[in-house]
Amino acid sequence: MSASTETLPAADYLRVSYTLRSWLTSTDHKRIALLYLVSITAFFFVGGAAATLIRLELATPQGDLVSHDTYNKLFTAHGVVMVWLFLIPSIPSVLGNFLMPLMIGARDLAFPRLNLASWYIYMVGGIVTLCALAAGGVDTGWTFYTPLSTMFTRTHVVLVLLGVFITGFSSILTGLNFIVTVHTMRAPGMGWFRLPLFVWANYATSIILVLATPVLAMTLLLVAAERFLHVGIFDPALGGDPLLFQHLFWFYSHPAVYIMVLPGMGVVSEIIPCFARKRIFGYRFMAYALLAIASIGFLVWGHHMFVSGQSAYAGMVFSLLSFLVAIPSAIKVFNWSATLYRGWITFSAPMLYALGFVGLFTVGGLTGLFLASLALDVHLTDTYFVVAHFHYIMVGGTVMAYLGAIHFWWPKISGRMYPEMWGRVAAVIIFFGFNLTFFPQYILGYEGMPRRYHTYPPEFQVLHLLSSSGAALLAVGYLMPLGYFAWSMYYGKRAEPNPWRATGLEWQTSSPPPVHNFDRTPVVTQDAYAYSPPGRGEQV
Repeated sequence: MSASTETLPAADYLRVSYTLRSWLTSTDHKRIALLYLVSITAFFFVGGAAATLIRLELATPQGDLVSHDTYNKLFTAHGVVMVWLFLIPSIPSVLGNFLMPLMIGARDLAFPRLNLASWYIYMVGGIVTLCALAAGGVDTGWTFYTPLSTMFTRTHVVLVLLGVFITGFSSILTGLNFIVTVHTMRAPGMGWFRLPLFVWANYATSIILVLATPVLAMTLLLVAAERFLHVGIFDPALGGDPLLFQHLFWFYSHPAVYIMVLPGMGVVSEIIPCFARKRIFGYRFMAYALLAIASIGFLVWGHHMFVSGQSAYAGMVFSLLSFLVAIPSAIKVFNWSATLYRGWITFSAPMLYALGFVGLFTVGGLTGLFLASLALDVHLTDTYFVVAHFHYIMVGGTVMAYLGAIHFWWPKISGRMYPEMWGRVAAVIIFFGFNLTFFPQYILGYEGMPRRYHTYPPEFQVLHLLSSSGAALLAVGYLMPLGYFAWSMYYGKRAEPNPWRATGLEWQTSSPPPVHNFDRTPVVTQDAYAYSPPGRGEQV
């Protein structure tokens, strides 16, 4: 036994080879996940730098830091990088890649070489996008609305469209890989209703990726065709439909919201039972709710177009469907709350991030109902209320879940423990910094402040100053994990195979895992989340 223990570290996936070539040519899903982690983190800080300049500009009402053209390019760069290069791939490509095979007892994903190819495609798309932004930028916003993107702007729209187009293929390949893996590579005894909810969440996300992303790709090609060839697709003077772009774009981009947030729901569904020491409440309802959100998400794109000129009947239908999609989302919030009820809760760093996700996602979801109301939406469309709502879902939800996941599975990923106190401090700073940044924007939007303006009436300055102050606090919170995770790689305590006493299969192998995950294929004999109160025969 002692000899086996001594040789185990040499066999883990991090130590099998140290060369750059071994990393860039690896088909190990765990190493590919770390390649995504490094690249996605880099893109996150690029997008964050643009956001910093935006908030500095908005600290004063005169617009005295940058010109209006530069400001338009800054918020476009922030949106493009954050949405297409960070939020959409973050949890699926990093945590999904690392954990999906481990959670279902598989040795790797179904198509390892395709998995590596998806990272290279992602990097090519990201580099093309950054080159366009560095070469002069784009001023259309991350939505590339026509006719601005096709007829009027003189910026590098097509090059950015090409970057996003290429990146979409990475998403499709990742989704396809996950779907095939879940269908064909589950361990013996792992039926569909023994799958961890994180697997369910990524499975539902993968369906959206495979079905919706081609629509975005075709839409971007049509924009490029109209811009270069002057064919009548969106331009009514040439026989086109000016609303067609919005229908096509939001048919993908509203499901894309769930591409971002569904994996976060899966993360929270793993963390809360572990640190509440209770089985997840209503497991089957949670799984069905994930599939329901993914399905109904395809039917609500028109609520982005209430003031676009679509018919009142279409608006009523989309409003009703938007309220309907709130039901499975509410099921998840209620079930997380019921799981916490009378639990043996430990407020560790991952749990603080998970609880932050629940609170911020709930606020974002409730304010989404305001925007789903036809009359209210007329007043709130294109104001800072929409900005705040979007960030409460995407940043308050997805980023909190992403950071919670990194903290929860960091011992498994790195084989090291991070300083728990600093993890808790960072979680609290991020939570308060986020609310200070974006809650004032709800008030700004309600009072009529339009988004995407770099100058504004002086009466809005106090709220903008609060928002900019919160952004500074938020930046500190985001930088802290970068520091203590790097520290932990060299000085952190070596992690046990299961430091959190969790029940998933990923915790039944060493930390870090061996190259092929398991010495022998595990056999699943119990349901997921077999937690019981401490001291009562808990199964781990």
